[in-house]
Amino acid sequence: MATSSDPASLHNPYFNLKPGQKDIWTLINETAATAQLEHPNRKIVNLGQGFFSYKPPEFALDAVDQALESPQFNQYAPARGNPNLLRAVAAHYSKSYGREVSVDEVQITTGANEGMFSIFFGFLTRGDEVVVFEPFFDQYIPNIEMTGAKVKYVEIQYPAKLDNENVTGQDWQIDWETLEKSINERTKMIVINTPHNPIGKVFTTEELHRIGELVIKHNLILVSDEVYENLYYTPDFPRPATLQSLPELRERTLTVGSAGKSFAATGWRIGYIQGPAPLIKYVTAAHTRICFSTPAPLQEAVAQAFGQVDKLDYFGNVKREYIKKYELFTKVFDDLQLPYTVAQGGYFLLVNLSKVKIPQDYVFPETISSRGTLDFKLAYWLIKEIGVVSIPPTEFLIEQNRVGNGLEKCVRFAVCKDDSVLEDAVEKLKKLKDYL
Repeated sequence: MATSSDPASLHNPYFNLKPGQKDIWTLINETAATAQLEHPNRKIVNLGQGFFSYKPPEFALDAVDQALESPQFNQYAPARGNPNLLRAVAAHYSKSYGREVSVDEVQITTGANEGMFSIFFGFLTRGDEVVVFEPFFDQYIPNIEMTGAKVKYVEIQYPAKLDNENVTGQDWQIDWETLEKSINERTKMIVINTPHNPIGKVFTTEELHRIGELVIKHNLILVSDEVYENLYYTPDFPRPATLQSLPELRERTLTVGSAGKSFAATGWRIGYIQGPAPLIKYVTAAHTRICFSTPAPLQEAVAQAFGQVDKLDYFGNVKREYIKKYELFTKVFDDLQLPYTVAQGGYFLLVNLSKVKIPQDYVFPETISSRGTLDFKLAYWLIKEIGVVSIPPTEFLIEQNRVGNGLEKCVRFAVCKDDSVLEDAVEKLKKLKDYL
């Protein structure tokens, strides 16, 4: 029986929020907004959150206009998804995989995040365990834990040489011993992210094979978050669902995709899950209970947009543009001899700023100093004094692993911006020379 007269006391204990507690995105964006007000004549360049500074391609925008003019696409879409989009996504994966993918192997979701929650909600119950690689995208953890399941963390190990020289994704090594020890009779799935946020790592065929062997051996499901599938800069993009050395893995793999990432339209909230039909039906069941239907006109717009990508070589052109964006942006760090992880995919850059000397008498607010890690101070100081927004990557670690982790010396920049925005950031970042 409740003893408090405060209705807020009836909250779910999972959301045990501390007074004044703010998530990382709110904290960083509010800091940026305050800095802009304090210096109205100095533009703050936001390379923090991974949202695009430019609009989706015209063919996608035209498709939205056409969909809005049709009465049927302004009503509820089927829970499985718009049939046109189901066919378009199935065709997309058929081409990507080099084999036929049917619509029975696809579920449309309200963004990739809701898609992953539908996977977790469709398969996990209290007492189950899920292996997640650390660093991780922060939404994974609450989505898993809200089902009553427990997360087991396996480190992708920070490469010590990043303190002094550039590295690649292959220098970030999986802790294989911990991975094997983390699997027990309660384990139901392993979650991977490739290309990886925030590292920019593309998992190799050998790594996927080794993970896949464990998945098969222990009767698990592999969830492969591949929302940056069209942004890889390696010669090829290994995927667990197409692993020739382990073809049976595809029957245990649920692949996560995102139209928002693919078409620079994260606000449209159109995602999709691909996997074997016997697994997809449980994703559908969960999705139906969570939100039932995904925005209908935007589903149709994405379906029509997929129909244009091949004839325009859209994804190829976007990839080439991003290679140029990285070349433009990384030059300032090369000139300053500040090491970074060369991104193999995605649109983030991890830069080691341990050589940057913040003045010892610099005063940080309690919201920053209380975090206890250098990267939060670096990110705050970059906003206030340099005018560039980044994200402290220890946010992608569990709390007990943050202090002393190599990521504490880094910040994450998002390069999914117009070239003019990146050029402005480069000019501002040149001022770091005075602090080396």
